[in-house]
Amino acid sequence: MADIPFSCSCGDIRGTLHSATPQGGNHVRCYCSACRAAALYTTGIDPENRGVELFQTTPDKISFQQGHSKLSVFSFTPRKLLRFRASCCGVQMFTMLPTPKFALAGIMTDCLEDCSAIGPVASEAFIPQDDGSTKHSSALKIYGGTIWRALVARVTGRWKQTPFFDIATGKPIAPVYVPSAEERATLPF
Repeated sequence: MADIPFSCSCGDIRGTLHSATPQGGNHVRCYCSACRAAALYTTGIDPENRGVELFQTTPDKISFQQGHSKLSVFSFTPRKLLRFRASCCGVQMFTMLPTPKFALAGIMTDCLEDCSAIGPVASEAFIPQDDGSTKHSSALKIYGGTIWRALVARVTGRWKQTPFFDIATGKPIAPVYVPSAEERATLPF
């Protein structure tokens, strides 16, 4: 198990991914249009057919040493996936569901200092097919592992150990910004 430092691109936000192992999470590459749109929205760079890499774990494995208050939150629709980004430099850092009760945190691997402890990409989601459909590789690892980790966090109470939500209210630590229709119109949905 390794503790891996992470930071935003300018270094104002710094923290640690604790006890990282390939078995303790899922190193995934996602090709969905929402992940692609989020990358383009936050960085101005379209990942196109390369996908977006993240490590799925639980929020209790993430701590901040500085800049926690510089996290902002956006979502393309009010009840969908929340995306936490650095308000200082704009880079997307985390993804999670809009409730702390389902303990899921995806950290963008570009933010990690070293990815060797999480192993290579173990699964892929929404892989584009020639006929326009999508498929997943290692779907059991993607969904089964995520549900299992969330269930264990729920039963043990670890779901309450989150730096992303105010547990008393169940709301994210910052207001959720929903990009306007004009902003979304430029994105690949």
